[in-house]
Amino acid sequence: MDAKGMSEPTSGKSPTTVERASERELVVTRTFNGPARIVFEAWTRPELLQRWWAPKSFGISFISCEADVRTGGTYRFVFGHPASEQPMAFFGRYIEVIPHSRLVWTNEEGGDGGAVTTVTFEERAGQTVVTLHDLYPSKEALDAAIASGSTSGFSETFEQLDELLATLG
Repeated sequence: MDAKGMSEPTSGKSPTTVERASERELVVTRTFNGPARIVFEAWTRPELLQRWWAPKSFGISFISCEADVRTGGTYRFVFGHPASEQPMAFFGRYIEVIPHSRLVWTNEEGGDGGAVTTVTFEERAGQTVVTLHDLYPSKEALDAAIASGSTSGFSETFEQLDELLATLG
């Protein structure tokens, strides 16, 4: 287990490590069973994203998932929650897309307070190390994201991705 950050072991699977790397940056790392090509597809195909993206324990349902995964393309995820009358939309644009290796996108629903997310996929002996970097515009923006609980679901979400990957191949 990585002692630098918070890790949560799962039943025989790799732990998800979450670390505040700087005042503005959150880094999440996990190793998945499967080649980078398959793991990347799970991050870029809307029909697969909908199966793992939102932590089930949050009670969130995916209403719609649009993703034009190419440099300059956009995404829009709309979620529903029983406690909210209005759906919640998350949207932005893809800044960089390198198949099977790297994704970079903006998180624009918060206006200028949104993070830029970079995800890398590094294949090692049939497994893929996924590293997610969220870079916030300020220390206060990251503090607010942590306080809201929006950064607390990575372990569960990545466990759901593990479950999906076991069905793909």
